[in-house]
Amino acid sequence: MGAMQVEQLQVFDGGICGTSALTDVLGVGSARMHPHENKFHAGNGEDGKHYWLTPPDLYAQLDAEFGFDFDPCPYPKPADFDGLTCEWGQRNYVNPPFGSIVHQGKKKGPTAWMRKAIEEQRKGKLSVVVYPVDKWVLMMLAATGAKNVRNLGDVKWCATEDGSQGKGTGRHIACFVLTPNAEVSGAGTASAGLPG
Repeated sequence: MGAMQVEQLQVFDGGICGTSALTDVLGVGSARMHPHENKFHAGNGEDGKHYWLTPPDLYAQLDAEFGFDFDPCPYPKPADFDGLTCEWGQRNYVNPPFGSIVHQGKKKGPTAWMRKAIEEQRKGKLSVVVYPVDKWVLMMLAATGAKNVRNLGDVKWCATEDGSQGKGTGRHIACFVLTPNAEVSGAGTASAGLPG
């Protein structure tokens, strides 16, 4: 693992949630959105928290299975780092911003991250992408036999401000496993292993 990758894959340092390989929803690259231009600037309603990170136990469970070597959405984000344009690792954990960001002067949302993950898959790389969707979508994916999609349940993300655990998004988190060269894992169905 290179120096840049070691820096990006932070180790859990204790507390309720601590620090792990995470997402920076403020922006990527040199084009950063001012917090007041971001629809999330007011925080999460009552608690005022802004940015949410993967709980260490969930990340550890996925990392044990997939052996991640790169996080294109790290927290904290290194200066001048751009996860949408850089070359990804061979085994990637991708927890992209749940809203839109400004990237290279243009508003970009989850579609940009999904396109990049598919581009990296075509290069023979594995990416595990987590993103909130309505539970019914995951139910239909399971019913139609979709491979390599998991339901992580309503994840209680961790606040960047103090590491406290949030109340969740109210939506289930889809875990899309993009395997290199169309490799398919039997354990990766929509109903496998994690909360439904």
